Amino acid sequence: MIGSGLIGGTVARLAVQAGHDVVLSNRRGPDTLADLVAELGPKARAATPAEAAEAGDVVVVTVPLKAYQQVPVEPLRGKTVIDTNNYYAQRDGEIAELEDESTTVSELLQAHLPESHVVKAFNNISSVHLGELPRPSGDPERSVLAIAGDDDAAKQTVTAFLDSIGFDALDAGSLAEGWRFQRDTPAYGTPYLGDSGAAHFGVPGSGRPVTAETLRRALAEAVRYRDM
Repeated sequence: MIGSGLIGGTVARLAVQAGHDVVLSNRRGPDTLADLVAELGPKARAATPAEAAEAGDVVVVTVPLKAYQQVPVEPLRGKTVIDTNNYYAQRDGEIAELEDESTTVSELLQAHLPESHVVKAFNNISSVHLGELPRPSGDPERSVLAIAGDDDAAKQTVTAFLDSIGFDALDAGSLAEGWRFQRDTPAYGTPYLGDSGAAHFGVPGSGRPVTAETLRRALAEAVRYRDM
């Protein structure tokens, strides 16, 4: 884990519950993660971002987008990297190539990590719903999460990881297609909102299961939304 905030911490909890070993990191240093490590137990430890990148078989990058160029490059060479990031200009500052839509968030990270295999995931669900909705394989209320990437093997790796923590994966295409479930699109957050939480993204108890068909419709709707 490079970044251990709301999404990162939730992914870490689900991973530990699924039996994975987790190495957590953030920009403030391992000591600041002592409480989270204690909560997660013996399958978790804290490290620096470079150490976490080196240790991970699959590495989750979940930092504010403005910090993406600080993600270590060399230790991630050849690895599958899950990118959870979203672009918020008020937080990240205006990024010209995102403003003019000449690239996408995850393509920026891929350009920074040219020899890694970036897969976009976890960016269109709140941390609350991510923690509420996992279900075993075959459960009728199991939810699906969108992924996008340019490397088929990496997408298979991420699909297997999602399966292990309680979600199915829906392949939305290449990284360039990741805009279909970025911020302010129909697939961003809304499909996972139950009626009681429809006005409150991420309210505890507000999540509802999302089928592949529901998510496909939302991804398709993004085309019309973009052309408006």
